[in-house]
Amino acid sequence: MTKPDNTSPSQLDRDLDQLRLPEIAKRYQEILDDAARKGSSMLEVLAILIGVERTARDQRALERRLREARLPLRKTLAEYNFQFPKRISKTAIVRLFDCDFIPRHGCAVLIGPTGTGKSHLLSALGYVACEKGHSVRHVRVVDMINHLTTAQINGLLGKALKSYTRPDLLLLDELGYLPIDKRGADLLFQVIAARYETGSIVLTTNRPFREWGTLFDVDNTLATALIDRLMHHGEALVIKGESYRMKDKPFDPPSE
Repeated sequence: MTKPDNTSPSQLDRDLDQLRLPEIAKRYQEILDDAARKGSSMLEVLAILIGVERTARDQRALERRLREARLPLRKTLAEYNFQFPKRISKTAIVRLFDCDFIPRHGCAVLIGPTGTGKSHLLSALGYVACEKGHSVRHVRVVDMINHLTTAQINGLLGKALKSYTRPDLLLLDELGYLPIDKRGADLLFQVIAARYETGSIVLTTNRPFREWGTLFDVDNTLATALIDRLMHHGEALVIKGESYRMKDKPFDPPSE
């Protein structure tokens, strides 16, 4: 089984390129030669050609989603040590990784002290969501606020906001480690309000909800509004325990 004699390889390659079938253009001769050896039917060859093109397109789309997500170093759920925290709902965490909440525009807030693996889980969730075909954006809260503040000063806020409101899933890391001024709190609220019932958010924080008012220049009204929108279609996942990074460090100061 060979390609038609009246079509030169270069012309066929150009035609396939114009049709945006690069993987078929790259592999058709190999596949046709293999089909000739096996005596495969034309229908079988067509199925193989379509399959390799679809697989290549899926891989390119995944790579694009991962680039746009701006995820940190890859983490996996399998790498997370569920035995270390004193309290964690493994069932709820594993359910989150099904990503069924994303089409429903659900939210989640991971609450726990430093070193309990919240950022690990957030990163791992981002990779899984990308693999499942969802658009994702990962960012630290302070970095997002700094970006939006600069954009607002330069009259480009609308464009900047789109990078955080368009993705299916927005992953906000490390709320609570630094205080947020009035402008920053207002910008954070704009993002969360714009995504309310239109896009999913998963956020990590070291502060329980009762302390959020102190984060926003003692603005309890804004804190309540944020929590209300996040929790209307969301859940709080509490993690308790000591820092995993400090587990092998001595607890007592060295003697002089």
